[in-house]
Amino acid sequence: MRFYKARQFMGFERERLAMRRIDWAKWLGWGLAAFFLFGAASNILFPEPFLEGYARWGYPAGFNYVTGALELLAALLLARRRTRLFGVALAAMVMAAAALTLLRHGELQHAVAPITLLLLLAVTWLLTDRRATE
Repeated sequence: MRFYKARQFMGFERERLAMRRIDWAKWLGWGLAAFFLFGAASNILFPEPFLEGYARWGYPAGFNYVTGALELLAALLLARRRTRLFGVALAAMVMAAAALTLLRHGELQHAVAPITLLLLLAVTWLLTDRRATE
């Protein structure tokens, strides 16, 4: 009993309770939405760094606009709780395509980012309350 009171006195109990109140799905959703918004803007507004890669991988000219549009839609869906699961699904498809493209062309070091994002999307999927989408 004495140990519990000491922990409570030192603030550990309050910190533990505060961590429970953080809506991790919301913060992950917003962070991922910001990432995909940045990716969409990069693909649509400043595509020069990406054009050589798309050509090297065999994608047609203008495919950066398709990727940018999908990333923009994913960002918008991820930002809202009611549509977050749809955003996670769309973003996961975009990142899976990116990872598979990079792995297929032997660019293993570049595949780490989309695979990491796939893991974060999976965590977001698991943490998102299914009742919020009803």
